[in-house]
This record gives sequence, C-alpha cells and structure tokens, in this order.
Amino acid sequence: MSPAASSNLIVLTAGGTGGHVFPAEALASELLNRSYRLALITDRRGQAYGGTLGSLTTWRISAGGIAGRGFSARLRAVAELGVGVLQARKLLRQMKPAAVVGFGGYASVPAMMAATMAGCATVLHEQNAVLGRANRLLAPRVSRIATSYGQVSHLAPAWQGKVVQTGMPVRSTVVAMRDRPYAAPTEEGALRLLVLGGSQGARVLSEVVPAALARLPEGLRPRLEVSQQCRPEDLDAVRLAYAGTGIRVTLESFFHDVPERLAAAHLVIARSGASTVAELTALGRPAILVPYPHAIDDHQTANAHAVDEAGGGWLIPQTAFTAESLSARIESLFALPGSLTKAAACARAAGVPDAATRLADLVGGLLGTTTEVRP
Repeated sequence: MSPAASSNLIVLTAGGTGGHVFPAEALASELLNRSYRLALITDRRGQAYGGTLGSLTTWRISAGGIAGRGFSARLRAVAELGVGVLQARKLLRQMKPAAVVGFGGYASVPAMMAATMAGCATVLHEQNAVLGRANRLLAPRVSRIATSYGQVSHLAPAWQGKVVQTGMPVRSTVVAMRDRPYAAPTEEGALRLLVLGGSQGARVLSEVVPAALARLPEGLRPRLEVSQQCRPEDLDAVRLAYAGTGIRVTLESFFHDVPERLAAAHLVIARSGASTVAELTALGRPAILVPYPHAIDDHQTANAHAVDEAGGGWLIPQTAFTAESLSARIESLFALPGSLTKAAACARAAGVPDAATRLADLVGGLLGTTTEVRP
C-alpha cells in the first residue's frame, strides 16, 4: 500500500507508561497545529487518555509484551502480537495514512510492523538512553529512528544512517515555564523539595526520604517545604513518618500541577524515567536521581548517567540510597547553594525544549511537507 500523495493523515501508536504516552501527546499537539489529521492505535491499556490524545479517533488492537515473561506467557504474547498485526494491517488499508509514528513498548509493535509491511513512511521515537527491545525489533524496518539522547546503546551500526536526535518531547505546560529562572535557596528562606516516583510511584522513596529529612539539623527542618508523590497504599505510613519532624509536607498519590512544582523546586528527588528526566532538563532543575533497578535493560540508570555526566544532577543507585547518605547529601547541597545553581544551569543546557517541533519536522520531512530537523 502506498499512501496517496495528498494524504495528510498521520497515525500515532503508543501505550503503556507515561514515558511512551507523554511524547505522543506532545507530538500530537504539534502536528494538529500544522493541520495534519491524526489517529491513534493503542492496546487495551489505552482506555482513558485525556488531553490531545483523548480527542483523537482511537483504535485498540491486540498486543502483548514478551520480555521478562515465562515461556507460556511469551507464546500467548506472540499470538497476541500476530493478531494485532492483522488488525493493524486492516486498519491501515482503510485509513491510508501518510506516515505512522511509534513510541516504543509492545503496544506499538503491531501497528509499526503492519506499517512497514505496507510501505508507509515510519518513524520510531526512543525516549531512553537505551534502545528498547520493541524498538530494536522494529529498527531495521523503519524509515527513521528519532532519539532523545546523543548516545543511545543497542543502536546497531547499520541503523545509524536513519538516526536523528530530536530530544524527548515534553508537555507544553513544562515548556511554558522554561524561562522561569532557577532561584537558589537563600540563607534563611524556605527550602523547596519535590519528590517524584514516576507514574507508578516508588516505595523506596517513601521509606528513605522522610527518614533522611528527619535526620537533618533542627535548624534546617522547619525551613523545608516538601511535596512528595507516594503510592496510595503508602500515604498513611509516609504521613506518620513525617509527624513530629517540624517539616511542612504535602503528600499526594498524583500531582496535577507537576510543572509548577518543578519550576518552584530548589531540589528534586526522583526516579529517572524518560519523561521525568526530560522535564527536569527542559526546565533546568537540579535533581538527585535514583534509577529503578529492575527495569529491563536498566534504561533508567543510563538516563541518570546522562544527567550526571552533564552536571545537571547526582545519580545514587538504589543500593546506596539510604537515609544516612541522602541526609548528608541534602545537607551539603543546601549548605552550598552555588552547587545547586550550577547544576540547574547544566540541566537546562542539556534540555531540548523544542523536541516536539523537531520530531514534527522529522515526520514532515519524510512527507516532503516541511524542512528536516533544524540544528
């Protein structure tokens, strides 16, 4: 199937965690602003998208993850993927899109496989500093591979000719705050700390951060203003851990105003998922990053290394993330606000706030409707 030259329909395929969904959302907004028509293909997890993705015509097909599963589960997943490819081929024959853009994860595999079989222009976006397994499966077949980092492991030499670094698209509400300068903590002022555990929360942060802050000197604790994301089942225990510390704390299972809290933070403690890192660097905020150690291919460690090496934050492996070590690190950082200011500037320099524009340019360039990614 060769899409008609006049087609301006672009199909996005994404699903799963925010790391896959947030860049799809950002690209969708940019492409709609350029008057493209859009549709979304996802799997059964894509039931409740809001924002721009929630407004798109959406098709749900079969898909199943393979990595990290037992033999029987893998067989079922392969069967699901096969069914999904057949479903996607039928959809694409009907829609005749000009291009299909995938955002990794096994939710994107059937539609991307069907698109390459049909001869569509195809773009893969990789959010992490490690090419994911689903994207490795698709990489030999697609037209372009868009990356968030300059150095991405598991990219075969044969694929380098179609790799373009676009950066990781972030929400427009984050980009809108990029020009808010970082204000270092003052000698007697409030110390604003933001703790984020990613889309699924992180129990280790709920256990270690309150204990670390309780160890800080008595003169420091009353100056702390902590916003901490916790899993719903951890909220009561974390609230109890802060009781009696004199620390002002806001606990939620989900913050609807993350961009505002990021912009106001003096220091962030977080997992190093793709979206979190992209938002930290887009805004330019210093962070202590604690990679999730059980991620397939350990991609969060690679993401955190990139920030650490750029000078924008500090990587602490979960094995070394103790109340004692974290308390000492926080006390030293707040005692030397110049180090926070320098890290904020380095993080900002590493950010790519126009990544959605760059990715849209890449897609449009394949169709001959706009220039390629600008330098």
